[in-house]
Amino acid sequence: MKITAIETVPVTVPVDRRVGTVADAKGFRFQSRLLMVFVRTDTGLEGVGEVTASPDWSGETSAGAKALIDTHLAPKLLGADPRQIRHCMDRLGKTFANPFAKAAIEMALFDIAGKFHHAPLYQMLGGAVRDGSFALRFPVMPVGPEASADVARRMVAEGFRTIKLKVGHDALEFDLARLRQVRDAIGSEVRLTVDANGGWTVSEAIAAAPHLAEVGVTFVEQPVHRLDLEGLAEVRRRTHLPVMADESVFTVQDTLRCLQLRAADIISVYPGKNGGLLNTLTIAAMAEAAGVHCAIGSNLEWDVGSAAMAHACMAIPNIRTDLYAADIIGPVFHTERAVASPLLAPEACVRVPDGAGLGVTYTGPSA
Repeated sequence: MKITAIETVPVTVPVDRRVGTVADAKGFRFQSRLLMVFVRTDTGLEGVGEVTASPDWSGETSAGAKALIDTHLAPKLLGADPRQIRHCMDRLGKTFANPFAKAAIEMALFDIAGKFHHAPLYQMLGGAVRDGSFALRFPVMPVGPEASADVARRMVAEGFRTIKLKVGHDALEFDLARLRQVRDAIGSEVRLTVDANGGWTVSEAIAAAPHLAEVGVTFVEQPVHRLDLEGLAEVRRRTHLPVMADESVFTVQDTLRCLQLRAADIISVYPGKNGGLLNTLTIAAMAEAAGVHCAIGSNLEWDVGSAAMAHACMAIPNIRTDLYAADIIGPVFHTERAVASPLLAPEACVRVPDGAGLGVTYTGPSA
């Protein structure tokens, strides 16, 4: 089997953040500009992948990923056997960064390999280690205290048992007021986490920790700047609240440094950020060896990317969906579907798709 073509199609999908009209989006997108990647073969088998481009977060854009794949990455794989996934990804390895673009190609290769072997993707990753349905956590945007509480209350009524409050965009006291109102709105039985997206200084994160603990926050996600792993380690040393590293850990090398510094209790992983599922496997295994849990994160993937993430949860033991609700929230927010069968399940859960490869039938725009 040989790869005969790799084609890319830009797609724009509306996003509903469930917060109504907001005057200041504070960097959170209400539209996803994605790139769908289609790998064709001489046997007729085809695979699909997704570039979840977000320039403010990962530095990648849909237009940039398209140019990179069309002119640089795709020519390296023409004539290669798509089932030799590690070999194919090694061919792309000298291209620096661009993890979401690489992950989309790898996603499509896994889709082809699974279809060839008549096996779902999670079997290609070693087989199931847990049931195929995962509870989700709902992220509340940095809107005002009353609006935050209202959104959280409505989402709990829809079945969410974990609420994630976005913080770090406003003054600390403002965020703490939001946090208290959200806790009052959802009650004591619902888990509550916060995600600063690197918006706090080390001193702010340390000052916030007792207040977060007071209202029963489960963990704090990326409290300080992504490049400040030493600062993240200091926050962890000087507080008792578990710390999750997200933006700080993209690569295997990032993981090694994070573990060496003992900078996090939890590492957020997902194929796009890590440059593919093979890297996610490696990062999760490294963290497990160091006694650090992993959780599945998100860059607001559409349905194809979300399906790959669900398969990773199904197959990788150290992605602890039993402890940390999954952040596979693209199917919750996007108002248009990319696949024939819904990924969302009752009670605010996402399911692992049935079928070979990614297990999805792509119904969106194609080449």
